Amino acid sequence: MDIEEYTKTSLRNKKDKKETIEKLSKIIQHYKDITPQQAEKLSKTIYNEVNTTEQLNQDALGDLLQYPKTNIGMGEFGVGSRGQGDFYVHSKIAEIIKNTETESIVNPTAQDDGGVVKVDDTYYITTAIDGIHSRLSDYPFLAGFHTARATLRDVCVMGATPVALISDIHLADDGDIGKIFDYTAGICAVSELTGVPLVSGSTLRVGGDMVLGNRLVGAVGAVGSSDNIPKARSEAREGDVILMTEGSGGGTITTTSIYNNYPEVIKETLNVQFVKASQLLNNYDKQEDIHAMTDITNGGINGDSNEINKTTGLGIHLYREKINDLINPKVYSMLNDLDIDPLGVSIDSLMIIVSPKCVSNITQLLEDNNIRVGIIGEVTGTGKTCIEDYDGEVELLTPKFREAAYTPIKKIIETINETDFEENRKIIDKSTKEAIDKKNRLVKYIEDKYE
Repeated sequence: MDIEEYTKTSLRNKKDKKETIEKLSKIIQHYKDITPQQAEKLSKTIYNEVNTTEQLNQDALGDLLQYPKTNIGMGEFGVGSRGQGDFYVHSKIAEIIKNTETESIVNPTAQDDGGVVKVDDTYYITTAIDGIHSRLSDYPFLAGFHTARATLRDVCVMGATPVALISDIHLADDGDIGKIFDYTAGICAVSELTGVPLVSGSTLRVGGDMVLGNRLVGAVGAVGSSDNIPKARSEAREGDVILMTEGSGGGTITTTSIYNNYPEVIKETLNVQFVKASQLLNNYDKQEDIHAMTDITNGGINGDSNEINKTTGLGIHLYREKINDLINPKVYSMLNDLDIDPLGVSIDSLMIIVSPKCVSNITQLLEDNNIRVGIIGEVTGTGKTCIEDYDGEVELLTPKFREAAYTPIKKIIETINETDFEENRKIIDKSTKEAIDKKNRLVKYIEDKYE
């Protein structure tokens, strides 16, 4: 419960001060074992503190303490839901980064899994970071495990060998400290299984004193190095063959299992096969034959394929039957039971885009190491993603506004959230420009001041 935001909203809506303080006191007592007098004292202090910020004279600071408001909510536009809205906002983030005078080999403009810089013209450094799944707050070991695994994957698919993990954890004011230990243990399980050390991190509260409750949020980052050119999506070529390893899911499938009462599926997600597969491929002797790699996570193969189309201008032809055959049977059965589209949800497979001449060697390499893999499609020149059904019928596979709804609450929200995507895009474009302009003004101000 964000009591700071609650108070700000009350002030902006001109709610009665006494009424606001009384309600705030009740909210605090819901979470805290304190007396009514103590709750009231806290409420008055919070009210006065927030009121101070609302009355703050910002004239001398310009827009430094303000942000370009869109009046569009994260959920309303589908940000974080791995669909059309989410991809668009990420492209706008990339636009801000692109307008920054720094150099990199791969950055978010390519919408790849990790970013890459070159050091001293001799080797590449790859970095990635993944946030924990928001619905795994009460299951910190699984949150840590799957986030660590995800960030290592993002480094591996860029052709790098991971060398270090870093952790960030924010726990709300009433959160049990044991969650921190469980979360760290989950990360360390992956660390031990892959031989990649956890070397640093940060531990803070969510919103300091102003967010009550037990909510856990955080992220795990990874750093890797390589002598090879990154396996970026942009390197895919027309005529390439698309391979896919078996997908047993990660944070998303775990969440689906928990909130739909399929606990037996959770154990299927607990493996590091993806990382092992990536490392085998990164040590393959003919690196020039492996053109691109990515994990099937961002809105499922539907989302990832369409993002590759945008990056390369090429097309993708997929085979539904072959994809379904490479999803872990227990995971596939659950998705089928719950009417969740396996093409629109993160299954955590590895997609490998390779030259046709190396297909048999690569499949043999992976299968010899107990990693299931198969051909699921090819790269075409159409600029679109198509999928061929069991009976040979071909249809366009277009990105949805959100990933496939995989929890009961997502299925409800999917039916009630409506948005004018095109109109909102214009507002978001304007907000992006304002953010870039603000950055440029501040950089110039600091450069001029300290010349």
